[in-house]
Amino acid sequence: MSVFYNELDPFPAQWLTNLIAAGHLPAGEVSRNPIQELPASAPLPTSHFFAGIGGWPLALRMAGFPDDFPAWTGSAPCQPFSQSGAKRGFTDERHLWPAWYRIIRHSERVPPVVFGEQVASPAGRRWFDLVASDLERADYAI
Repeated sequence: MSVFYNELDPFPAQWLTNLIAAGHLPAGEVSRNPIQELPASAPLPTSHFFAGIGGWPLALRMAGFPDDFPAWTGSAPCQPFSQSGAKRGFTDERHLWPAWYRIIRHSERVPPVVFGEQVASPAGRRWFDLVASDLERADYAI
């Protein structure tokens, strides 16, 4: 079994690698490529984007899901939508939902379940409105 992890930042990417090697997270490889450069064919049935140090796969495991549960997870960067950030929202270059959505829409391995999260600011709720609209157009139930 192999899981796809994507994390651009070198420090958490190394943590992911270490946690996988120690058996604390499902076995898999860590891609350190920017999500904007990932081909839609890259992800596997179980994939974690913006993986950080593995919160999503750990949470799924703790909730009783098998390690190979076919779902994609992601914690897209919050800085564009945070109350403490520059508040550039959708114009911020770190607004990466469009890149992740491109992969979801065009992947050969369309995930049956997508989990994500964002900050609970008014801007974060506008982000969620966009995500919900995009996913509903892709035939997901929100």
